Amino acid sequence: MGKQEETKIDNINDVMKKYDRESNVREWTGKYAIAVKAITIFFSLYCIYVTLFATFLEEIRLTSFMALIILLGFLTYPAKKGETRVNYMPWYDIVMMILGTGSFLYYTFNAESIIQQGTRFTPIQILIGVAAVVALMEVTRRSVGWPILCVALFFIIYALTYGLTNPAMWGRIRYLVRNLFYTKEGIFATPINVCSKYIVVFIIFGAFLERTGISEFFISLANCVAGRYAGGPAKVSVISSALCGMVSGSSVGNTVTTGSVTIPMMKKTGYRAEFAGAVEAASSTGGQIMPPIMGAAAFLMADFAGVPYSDIIGRAILPAILYFTGIFIAVHLEAKKYGLTGIPKENLPKFGELIKKVYLLAPLIALVWWVSTNMMTMQRAASLAILLAIFVSLFNRENRITPSKFLDALESGGKGTITVGAACGVAGIVSGTITMTGLANELINGIVAIANNQLIIALFLTMLCCIVLGMGVPTTANYCIMAATCAPILVRMGVPLIAAHFFVFYFGIVADITPPVALAAYAGSAIAKGNPMRTAFNATKLAIAAFIVPYVFALSPQMLLIDTNLMGVIQITITSLIGIFGVSSALEGYLIANMSPLVRVIFAAGGLLLIDPHIKTDLCGLVLIIAGIAYQIYLSRKSKVVNNN
Repeated sequence: MGKQEETKIDNINDVMKKYDRESNVREWTGKYAIAVKAITIFFSLYCIYVTLFATFLEEIRLTSFMALIILLGFLTYPAKKGETRVNYMPWYDIVMMILGTGSFLYYTFNAESIIQQGTRFTPIQILIGVAAVVALMEVTRRSVGWPILCVALFFIIYALTYGLTNPAMWGRIRYLVRNLFYTKEGIFATPINVCSKYIVVFIIFGAFLERTGISEFFISLANCVAGRYAGGPAKVSVISSALCGMVSGSSVGNTVTTGSVTIPMMKKTGYRAEFAGAVEAASSTGGQIMPPIMGAAAFLMADFAGVPYSDIIGRAILPAILYFTGIFIAVHLEAKKYGLTGIPKENLPKFGELIKKVYLLAPLIALVWWVSTNMMTMQRAASLAILLAIFVSLFNRENRITPSKFLDALESGGKGTITVGAACGVAGIVSGTITMTGLANELINGIVAIANNQLIIALFLTMLCCIVLGMGVPTTANYCIMAATCAPILVRMGVPLIAAHFFVFYFGIVADITPPVALAAYAGSAIAKGNPMRTAFNATKLAIAAFIVPYVFALSPQMLLIDTNLMGVIQITITSLIGIFGVSSALEGYLIANMSPLVRVIFAAGGLLLIDPHIKTDLCGLVLIIAGIAYQIYLSRKSKVVNNN
């Protein structure tokens, strides 16, 4: 490896450590590194075994899973960012790790007797529950950050001071801890159940898939498809980030890994630094709404909404197409506006060589087929897809999964689960305290009253909640909390259940590119060496579809293929694509020529009307778009005549 490549890797690692908490880890070497790696690998293998073969009590599965999350959480993450001492773990970390892990294991080995206890718990058992909750929250602070922790602390304090009716403080603590730790209404609620049963296996699958070289394949494929056209590198970024992002499930991680390749290419072509960083950030963030994987939250959504996973990915197709079409149009118009060219043909990968590696898609295609046809359970499909990924890698000499890579993939999958598991556990605490205090109904009634039965107001307030909570919080945790608090509000006001869950899911995701805490955009700006805030605003503008489409499918669920037929689907698809073209053109301020403010308003209005799937709005929008295009053509011809004279 040359010095230039080493410098590039160091720069990527620095960006990851700055904007991605998961990258701020302890540094272990020698026998300590081997020991931690062995524990992490054991965790991954244990999770696969439990999801496939275990027949013991669910309480044993959940508590043992969380015990290993706590153990690995303290072994992996230091108390504060920037801890650089090698092979060092302070005594208080060791104490907290032992107490936290031991508390969950106490439940694991005494599950049957604890279940039979009913509501009778000794003071020692309550203290064990307190230790478990504190340890979980500390691991979450280290691996995820303060935002979700502040939300959880707020609701716990509310429960202890106001929400519970028991007059004695010890009585409130007993009731709260019993519900949060010894029942399935708190830590072991739906989020952690889904995480330990489905999400962990898919995270491990993603780790194996990455080692087959599929990310490089996606980037090469994107180069073949769009690299030679105007502004080619930006189009490559959109396509490759969409494909890579759906597997990685991390906005910041995907921005940094694919952005380290695509952002320099965009800048070399002539794109501004802030625009190049924004394209990568917006595309990488959108990877989490890209079927069929959609990060990890899609599995949670299937469980929360009580519908098959295949139903979720089917309904997500059109909104995802609109999202990436909007970005694609914007980068194309930016290229045309400034006369930017594509990548020279001789620098592009040969399609004939690329097609030879199409077998790398086999694990992904097989996974989707097995799950969507209900041929097998999600966890079994993911496990078999891991084996298939290992098999197909044997045909790729450069990325063959050797025994060493096999262990690395298990380690990577185990590490990737820590953050999601901790966040899901705290999300369970939030939803549990809201439920046991009756705050859920008060929140619903309060927002319904504020909205005065106006759905659009309720949607706007819900959007703000999702974006604020999503700033710096993983998508999975954000979605869990919003599904428990805000989605029921929208359902109460007449929004279909699936549409309500998609609404909160989308706005939780776009928090990663929405100022002021737009972590994915800031990561993109660091690689592009541009202004962070300008990059964030550019990313928000590029991702405008993600701010419009959720309102459309909340008000008109036909976009999610609810209550519609084949002709309706065709109409919605065509008109929505024209609509997103109009909105993207208006925001870019250019189509055939530069647009005046009035023309931009006409295009924006026409685009918004077309996105709304109704005949009247479609006709009005179509008229406006056609009028705007005709005026642009007239201005272009007039300009040519003037120039010729």
